Amino acid sequence: MTTIQGIAASPGIAIAKAYQLTAPDLTYEKVTTTNPTKEIERLDKALKISNQELEKIKAHTKKEMGDEHAEIFSAHLLVLSDPELINPMKDNINTNHVIAESALEETANMFIDMFKNMDNEYMRERAADIQDVTKRVLAHLLGASFPNPALIDEEVIVIANDLTPSDTAQLNRQFVKGFATDIGGRTSHSAIMARSLEIPAIVGTKEITSSISQNDVLIVDGNEGVVVINPSDEEIATYREKQESFERQKEEWAKLKNEPTFSADGEQVELAANIGTPEDVTGVLDNGGEGIGLYRTEFLYMGKTELPTEDEQYDAYKAVLEQMDEKPVVVRTLDIGGDKELSYLDLPKELNPFLGFRAIRFCLENENVFRPQLRALLRASVHGNLKIMFPMIATLEEFRQAKAILMDEKENLKREGNKVSDDIEVGIMVEIPSTAVIAKQFAKEVDFFSIGTNDLIQYTMAADRMNEKVSYLYQPYHPAILNLISNVIEEAHREGKWVGMCGEMAGDPIAIPILLGLGLDEFSMSASSVLPARTQISGLSKEKLVSYKEKLLSMETAEEVEEFVKEKTE
Repeated sequence: MTTIQGIAASPGIAIAKAYQLTAPDLTYEKVTTTNPTKEIERLDKALKISNQELEKIKAHTKKEMGDEHAEIFSAHLLVLSDPELINPMKDNINTNHVIAESALEETANMFIDMFKNMDNEYMRERAADIQDVTKRVLAHLLGASFPNPALIDEEVIVIANDLTPSDTAQLNRQFVKGFATDIGGRTSHSAIMARSLEIPAIVGTKEITSSISQNDVLIVDGNEGVVVINPSDEEIATYREKQESFERQKEEWAKLKNEPTFSADGEQVELAANIGTPEDVTGVLDNGGEGIGLYRTEFLYMGKTELPTEDEQYDAYKAVLEQMDEKPVVVRTLDIGGDKELSYLDLPKELNPFLGFRAIRFCLENENVFRPQLRALLRASVHGNLKIMFPMIATLEEFRQAKAILMDEKENLKREGNKVSDDIEVGIMVEIPSTAVIAKQFAKEVDFFSIGTNDLIQYTMAADRMNEKVSYLYQPYHPAILNLISNVIEEAHREGKWVGMCGEMAGDPIAIPILLGLGLDEFSMSASSVLPARTQISGLSKEKLVSYKEKLLSMETAEEVEEFVKEKTE
């Protein structure tokens, strides 16, 4: 039996033939032209066809997977129409008499190299977008057929070096039972989309494309991150049992869909889910979410050419609040900057954008952007159980200033004759270590805390989680992180305030017992993690976990913590 280990990106087990998703031959002879006008016409035609294709893919993605995933193709469409990219291509053709293929590649490669070398996840993703779009346009220039995963009509496991967003969006769940790639990580586009499609996926195998042939039989174990190549009948039988066991497990989880979340000794906590768009609410309710712990509002602003209006935002917030039917909805105000940029806003280029002009820092200096969002939220507040949360708060002054603007708009709306709820809790994201350290002072003024562990961990450990060289320092169970979390919870509870967590850590099976023992009130995670988490919590004694608290907080390494938790909970 040949096995390849990768990163488990989406759970489940798939057994099917391999389907190599190979790119077309895009080689060409670099020659000059005596007719630049004709080359520009060829380029325009290829751009137009590519645009039409991407519009179709975007529409298909929106229908199948919702707005959030479709926005990836809005970014691709913006690349196709970006004059800063297209005009240099045409200038190159006119000036140097190169053919359209050369002009396209030379200009695109310049931008790709520039973006790839930036210390900024968002810009590195833009490099991938340009690369994806360039291949599509080049294929049309060469008359080559671009791979179309939507045409797959038999059960397969897709194998590729990487799956581009457009590849992943076209996967037909009826036939594509799973996929495996050479590169990628748990936070890559393809991994996130695989979880939304609920198909098993393994990424980052490094060697899958060179190790298998078309039509090899494969087993993809998305629970363990293992690919089995040409298994024996006995091995297939073993994995069929595992597959059936996983399906039974999902059926067991589903029984808890409408149940509250209690520990084995009767202590109740809340399990909520994170969303990006109103369309995501269906997944929250289908998976038994008791609320929304994080509504990432920046998706309303992305993939557009201008700011969303107050009314557009109001409609989106109203839709979510009404669908959740009085269940709590925590809305994070605009968190732009860092790895998220808006093409139509002239944000400064920064050496270290994650520590720069972003989130609440941007909003407080751009009240023309901030106030319409707050007005839309306040107007929508009468349609459900709204809670407002400010991101990236570093000082009490920032919180006070943001809350003052909120209260000012509340009075403005009332004077204008609008109804506004008088029962809106206002809290902050705890992402910055200094905020966690002085949680005592914050707890006197905020209504709640929500701990954003994705940033809190990388800021505390001074380690960019997207940088492979230092990824070993991204340690959720590190005693320094646990002590910060513990301090936030203790100080909040001292003031009678509640604490949630909306980072990846909230749905981590190792972290859940720790967080329960530290006294976390609300766990917010991806919707598909809610039922497994509820099942896990139902088998844990909170009283026993609380008794381990001091020992865990005094441990020296993340490894010690992990081993101790496994030993005590298995």
